[in-house]
Amino acid sequence: MKTWVKYLIAIILIALFGILFYTKVYIPKDTFTIVSPQKGTLHVSIHGIGNVSAKEIYPITAQSGGKITAILTDEGQWVKKGDVLIVMDGEELQAQLESAQASLQKATFDIQASNSELKNTQAQKTLIQKTYDRYQTLNQQGYVTKAEYDKAQSDLQSIQAAITAARAKIKASKAEALRAQKNVEALQIKIKNLKVYAPVDGLVLSKGAQEAQDVLPTTAILTIVDPKTLWVETNIDERISAQIKPNQKASIALRSHPNHPYSGKVVRIETQSDAVTLERKIDVAFDTIPEPFYINAQALVTIHVKSYENVFKIPLNLLVNYKGTLGIWTVKDGHASFQRIHKIAQNENEIALSNIDEQTRIIVPEANKKPLQEGMKIRE
Repeated sequence: MKTWVKYLIAIILIALFGILFYTKVYIPKDTFTIVSPQKGTLHVSIHGIGNVSAKEIYPITAQSGGKITAILTDEGQWVKKGDVLIVMDGEELQAQLESAQASLQKATFDIQASNSELKNTQAQKTLIQKTYDRYQTLNQQGYVTKAEYDKAQSDLQSIQAAITAARAKIKASKAEALRAQKNVEALQIKIKNLKVYAPVDGLVLSKGAQEAQDVLPTTAILTIVDPKTLWVETNIDERISAQIKPNQKASIALRSHPNHPYSGKVVRIETQSDAVTLERKIDVAFDTIPEPFYINAQALVTIHVKSYENVFKIPLNLLVNYKGTLGIWTVKDGHASFQRIHKIAQNENEIALSNIDEQTRIIVPEANKKPLQEGMKIRE
């Protein structure tokens, strides 16, 4: 083969390689996808993981303590307000009540007897008083001896002392009757409390004792939850918790029913953050009670903080950090231009900016393309 043919073939191959490199490698490296902002509504939400709990959880105790005669419900059962839940052994209290009632009856009889005695003594005093008055007159006239007068005076003093003693006895008997009455009332209350009633309509969460077991007044025999107060206790980073306000709408996804979210709202925000985790506890109540529900079940809470209407927004993946500044790459006159952002708000997917509009043309950064630089020529 002639030499010039070889050179010609080589030139053709080099040219083909150059064309392929330019069209398949060089040009794609300079070619970027261009997008425009979308105008619409940006929904800002805050997420938190928590556990199902309730504002009102009642430990049910027996006020008098003692032996349990019967427990009339069990874990997982629904009860109505006023239902009898627990019956305590009252045999000893009944005996004490009968003794207290007997003491009250005796004190009442003592009062009646003392009143009769006082009346008789007062009647005797009337006669003795008349006798003393007569002897006093006769003594002044010298018709009776001093001994007779002294005896009449002594009889009057004795009957007066008897009257005073009778009145004191009546007072003591009344005090005893009052003490016995209070004792009877206290025992009647204790006997009434031998039956423990449900304070609310609710669900029995746990059972802490068994029939025939002796318990203290502080022992929680049952635990009942009021389902109307059911909520999720979630912890939110204090850096973003300030955006949360009472009555903000929320959605709750239980781990056991992830595809069946429940609506709710913020009902309580604790005023003190955790000093270790730097989180604040937020309580989100259910609008409708899950059936069934489980205390301590894990839940994902989404709190709908705010909605921004008619804003220009872009996906978060369009943001870049260029020389320590957060912004976006835009196309101006066919060249790349870096633009700092002025954020209005953002959620987990999008960000709304105040310094863009429908005319803004944004470059989508791609790792396999040339690194974007200020003034770089952009092919679309």
